[in-house]
Amino acid sequence: MSHSTPPGNWDGPWYRVQTEQFEAAFLPDAGEDPETVNNVDVFVDLKDGSRWSATIITLAQVEILMKSWAASGEALGGRYFWCSDGLIVRDAGISNMTQVLAGLIETGEFTQILQRLDE
Repeated sequence: MSHSTPPGNWDGPWYRVQTEQFEAAFLPDAGEDPETVNNVDVFVDLKDGSRWSATIITLAQVEILMKSWAASGEALGGRYFWCSDGLIVRDAGISNMTQVLAGLIETGEFTQILQRLDE
C-alpha cells in the first residue's frame, strides 16, 4: 500500500488534509511540526457525508507514556494503555497518519476502527 499524501494546511488550531476520499482535521499541539506529530485527535469527513473520529498515537509514544506511568503510578503503574477510539500507528507524522486512514478506507476497515460521530 503506497499512498501519496497531499499537503495539508493550517486552519486556526486545525491541520487539514484533503484527499479524494476524505477530509481530515487534525488537532496537534500549538506550534507542533505536522511531520513529528505522535499523538493527535483527528476528525474525518467522508465523501458520503459521515463524520468519524480517532486518537492516533504512535507505538513509540505509547511506550513513553507507559514508562512515565510506571514511575507515577498511573494506569496500574504503567501496566496498560487505553484511550477512547484509539488507533496505534508505527510512524509519526500527519502525512503517515493520513496514509493509514486512506489505507483503512481502501481495505474496508475504517468503519470498524474509527468512531462514528453522526449517528
